[in-house]
Amino acid sequence: MKKRQYPFLLIGLMALFVLPIYFYYISSTQPIKRFGVSYMTMNNPFYEVINNEMRKQIEARGDQLIVRDPLLNESKQQEQIEQFIDMKVDGIFINPVDSRSLEPTLAKAKRAGIPVIAIDVPLSDSTSLLSTVVSDNYGAGVQCARHIMSHFDHAKIGLLKHSSVQSASERIRGFKETIASDDRFQIVNEAECLGQLEIAMPKTEEMIAKTPDISIIMALNDPSALGAKAALKNIGRKDIYIYGVDGTPEMKALLAKNPMVLGTVAQSPYSIGKKAAQAMYDHLKGAPVSKNIVIPVEMIDHDSIDFYSKGGWQ
Repeated sequence: MKKRQYPFLLIGLMALFVLPIYFYYISSTQPIKRFGVSYMTMNNPFYEVINNEMRKQIEARGDQLIVRDPLLNESKQQEQIEQFIDMKVDGIFINPVDSRSLEPTLAKAKRAGIPVIAIDVPLSDSTSLLSTVVSDNYGAGVQCARHIMSHFDHAKIGLLKHSSVQSASERIRGFKETIASDDRFQIVNEAECLGQLEIAMPKTEEMIAKTPDISIIMALNDPSALGAKAALKNIGRKDIYIYGVDGTPEMKALLAKNPMVLGTVAQSPYSIGKKAAQAMYDHLKGAPVSKNIVIPVEMIDHDSIDFYSKGGWQ
C-alpha cells in the first residue's frame, strides 16, 4: 500500500512547482489594461491622494494609469480625453475643469466603447458617464452653515467660490440654502477663486477692503481657506473666522492650534480613489455599477480634532 502512494506524492510535489509557474505564465500573458485620468489640476494635494490611491489599485492588478493635468484649462482637458480615445484606453477617469462643457467629448468615448467615470466633480450632463464618485458636497456646505448657526449669535459672511465646478458650487449652495433660514446671518460678499490658494489670497483682501464688517469666511475648499488665512495675516485682521472643506493635513494642524480656523468638513480622497477604481473593474467584469456613488463627509472642529490624525488624510 505504501508503494502505491509514491506516484500520488510525486504528482502532488510536481503540482506544487508546476501550478505556480502555470498561473504566472497565464497572468503574464494577459493584456495589460490602460486607463487614462485627467484632473482639473494637480496643484491640489487632494487630487494627489486620489491619484495615488487609484494608481495603487490599478498597478496592483498589473495595469497602467496614464495621468494628465490640463492646468485648469478646459480646452486642454478636452484634448487629453481625445488623446485617450485615440490610444484606445480601457477606461477614462475624469475630474472636470468645467462641469458643463465635456459631454460632447465624452460622447465620443462612449461611442468608442470606452467607459468613463467622473471623480470628485459631477457633470451637469451625465449621459455618457458610467458612474460618478463624489463626496456629499451639498452636505458639506450644510454642515458648515449649521456649525456657524450653533456657535455664533450673528455674523456677516464672505464666500470664496469656484462656480464652474459642480462639486464646489454644490457646497456653496448647501451653505447658502441652510444659512438663509436664519436671519441672524448675512452673506455680504462673494468672490471666485478657482479653489486655488494663490487666487484666494488677493480675492480675500479685496473682499475685506469692500466689506470690512465680514466676520466669517466660508471657503469652498481648504486651499482657498489657507489663502484666506494668509490674506488676513497680511492685512492684520485677527477677528475673522475661517471655514473650509477637505480635511487636509494643513487645515487639521491649524485647527489644533489656531483659534481663528474653526472648521473643515473632511472628505476621504482614499475612498474616492478606491471606489472609482473598483467601479471601473466591476464594469469591465460585467458586474453592475451604481450611477452615483456618494462618499459621506464629516465636520472637524476644535472639539473633535483630537480624534483625527493631524498629519494625514482621513
